[in-house]
Amino acid sequence: MTNPQHSPGSDDQSGRLTAAAPGHGDSARDHRLVAHPSAPTVTPDEFKAAFRNHPAGVAVITADAGDGPVALTATSVFSVSVEPPLLVFSISELSSSTPTIRRSETVVVHLLGAAQLDIAKLGATSGIDRFADTSIWTRLPTGEPYFPAAHAWIRGRVVNTMEAGGSTVVAVQALETKAPPADDPAADASAAEPLVYHNRTWHRLGDHSKIL
Repeated sequence: MTNPQHSPGSDDQSGRLTAAAPGHGDSARDHRLVAHPSAPTVTPDEFKAAFRNHPAGVAVITADAGDGPVALTATSVFSVSVEPPLLVFSISELSSSTPTIRRSETVVVHLLGAAQLDIAKLGATSGIDRFADTSIWTRLPTGEPYFPAAHAWIRGRVVNTMEAGGSTVVAVQALETKAPPADDPAADASAAEPLVYHNRTWHRLGDHSKIL
């Protein structure tokens, strides 16, 4: 599983990160998040324990900066705006896919259901060729590698990045999506069975998990 970080930038006087202009390869889109020196110390184990019972949806992110496709599994994807349509995810500096994603102008974010658990495991397994099986992936007309079996996917342009600890936070503006319409039965959790990662275990949502 991955989580966020990336390149240098500047903060405004209030301590908020300044907005960056879109543009591939433009350092203006990069920022650095620096811990406040007086902040109380929390150990890595304490921090992980706090999030252990916080479930997250599962996504696989693909990209190709020109030297071959990469894919990684992430639980850090979330939407931040609908106008413009923006999403954010994070990538660890330890992931072999991170250098390619940092250099890419566009990415494809796959939002997975339980039926795509094999794709999630593929993106989470290191030391393998994630694109060896050519029957499960292809390329969009625009060139990005993607997995057609994903319940939903979003193709977007990287518009901003921010270095945060050992990760990079990546902001993406959606350019194209494919997902069941809201009124389609396939969009309901009972049919889609969204894939969730919780306490180091894969889970599925459905009628059994509804409270209200």
